[in-house]
Amino acid sequence: MKVILQTDRAFRGMIKRIASRSNLHGGAVEASVRTILKAVERGGDQAVSRYTRKFDRVTLKPPQFRVSPEQVKEAYYQIRKDEGDALRHAAQRIMAFHERQRAKTWMYQDGGVTLGQVVVPLDAVGLYVPGGKAVYPSSVLMSAIPAKVAGVKRVVMCTPTQKSGISPYLLVAADIAGVDEVYRIGGVQAIAAMAYGTKTVARVDKIVGPGNVYVATAKRLLYGTVGIDMIAGPSELLVLADEGANPSHVAADLLCEAEHDEEARVYLVTTSERLAKDVVRQVQEQLKRLKRSKIASKSIARHAVAFVVGSMEEAVAVANEIAAEHLELSVERPFDYLEKVRHAGALFLGRHTPPAVADYVAGPNHILPTGGTARFFSALSLDDFVKKSNIIAYTKEELVKVRDHVSRIAQMEGFDAHAKSLESRHL
Repeated sequence: MKVILQTDRAFRGMIKRIASRSNLHGGAVEASVRTILKAVERGGDQAVSRYTRKFDRVTLKPPQFRVSPEQVKEAYYQIRKDEGDALRHAAQRIMAFHERQRAKTWMYQDGGVTLGQVVVPLDAVGLYVPGGKAVYPSSVLMSAIPAKVAGVKRVVMCTPTQKSGISPYLLVAADIAGVDEVYRIGGVQAIAAMAYGTKTVARVDKIVGPGNVYVATAKRLLYGTVGIDMIAGPSELLVLADEGANPSHVAADLLCEAEHDEEARVYLVTTSERLAKDVVRQVQEQLKRLKRSKIASKSIARHAVAFVVGSMEEAVAVANEIAAEHLELSVERPFDYLEKVRHAGALFLGRHTPPAVADYVAGPNHILPTGGTARFFSALSLDDFVKKSNIIAYTKEELVKVRDHVSRIAQMEGFDAHAKSLESRHL
């Protein structure tokens, strides 16, 4: 883990490089994804089976795609009671938080004009839950529960399968969250199946959830065919710390994200050079004791940087430029900086708020924008599972009042039929 001072020549260049990072690869990745998408669009279930066999090394016929209710029930017998209790506790917290995000249909009267907005849930949503390097029952809860709170009637989940089947943790989480259909297919072929629809997997209106670079690219290319939440990439954490931060805690939080993936990105921005060096030492010590030390070590070696700046104002400016997925403020008065932070997927305020607590049980969503997209994307929320239509209702008297304004603007734009649509009413 490198330590770079603000006075170093490499400082600005490193900040700029991190700020312009991209989670998506071009060229070969995009070409491969386009090939799979086209194959599934044309070949449906058979193409899904073929690519599942190729990439996951599992042979599945279309009738085997969907997990049966009996298999879900069986999953409960494969986990401990305390594990089920933990998932239910997390689900309750997630539900309580997202219920506060409900948007309601509203209207108001402006003379004889009624204006407003009607809020309706989407009909069908697809959830992608990644597999491979880890099992993510928490992501099942985070994506499915807001959809159900929003009122989505059909919630579909796709996740890669192993020869032994889907992890019972995922199936129990799906059942707790109210998922309606679970399919043991993953990768680009699963995204394509949900977007285009096949004989076995009916199409959805929107796809949410994180995945690898191929899944993220598929979502980007299918935007417009279906809605998407965001283009999510490797996990990120930026810790903003003052001289009073505990280096052991900071290092532990950095490793919490680094263990996700070799491409996970973790950064420290601090006003204390001593703290930066202590954190680097702690990271190396704690790495030795991690079960996923190989993955975390590669992440730290490839991407981790500790920046030392002259003031907290400069530290916040760096954080805003990087726009990290997770931003932890391990400082004396964290709420003083709340309104100064412009770009972050989620904020963790104070010395006793590690990102891990929000990953699981705090309640706010942990599906967050990465790769600097926190500049324009938000955390997954109820807004992702509803759509809003405008309401307009005029009386004849009110239409008369605006007739001339409509006609003049229509003439400016060269659309005489617009003006005639009012004239036809003989106002």
